[in-house]
Amino acid sequence: MTRGGGLWRSVGVTRDEDFLAPLRELPGVRADFIERVPGVPVDGERDEVLERLRPHHEARVREMFGTDCWWRAEQVHGAAVAVVGSSAGEAGEKASSEPLEGVDGLVTDQPGEVLGIYVADCGPIWLADRRTGAVGLLHSGKKGTEGNILEAGVRTMSEAFGTRARDVVAVLGPCIRPPHYEVDIAARIAGQAEDLGLGDFRDSGVDTAADLDRWYSYRMEKGRTGRMLALIMREGAA
Repeated sequence: MTRGGGLWRSVGVTRDEDFLAPLRELPGVRADFIERVPGVPVDGERDEVLERLRPHHEARVREMFGTDCWWRAEQVHGAAVAVVGSSAGEAGEKASSEPLEGVDGLVTDQPGEVLGIYVADCGPIWLADRRTGAVGLLHSGKKGTEGNILEAGVRTMSEAFGTRARDVVAVLGPCIRPPHYEVDIAARIAGQAEDLGLGDFRDSGVDTAADLDRWYSYRMEKGRTGRMLALIMREGAA
């Protein structure tokens, strides 16, 4: 189906680690998703468990992106999106251990800036602009989806980098789905992508609540769980 000048495609890829292929095939885009880390105890509060996971995450980021640092969002279950990197003025300080307050999405057009979003049932959404090279990551749970953070992310990229919806490749990663959750956030995000006229939207089709050996699930583990880490970077010298 053609919409907004771009080809509309939606593909479910159940339990396939290659769901990021549409992004990895783009020149200048590097994307990754760190799944459940075997052997790391999750019998603690969120920040405590994240500290246990951090060495594993740092090692993977170093291996995949060549750095120990990545930008983080506070993730308040809202729809605010921040521009990061050297083009963002005062907000463009080098990524540190402190998350950016009050936002659930990050976008950049700067090479070498790694963006990261934590999830454990909420939907991670990767964004890449085939024309400008800008990239983004969004945290879209029930409230973020209701607030249409996808639209906010694409709008922010448009305002900051001149992104056009028809040039955007978007991927929805593993998230909780029916019958394990009464709200089908994946279907709603797909509808929002269609309304925006994105050039290419892909849904991983993976239910995080269906396989606790591979994924963390906040709902199934009653809040005592870890977090997966979604990552994206525009390649090139910083």
